[in-house]
Amino acid sequence: MSLTELSQKIGITMANLSILKKGKARAIRFSTLEAICRVIDCQPGDILEHKNN
Repeated sequence: MSLTELSQKIGITMANLSILKKGKARAIRFSTLEAICRVIDCQPGDILEHKNN
């Protein structure tokens, strides 16, 4: 699935999806996380990673 298609299916802009993809986001709405997981059929833990800074 392309990023364009994913952004359309979850209802966020390509710019915001790109920020999430690059790991530059400081936060994510639960509704956005839920939409991503619904579309790509995963659980939040499958796509989130905790990094100590």
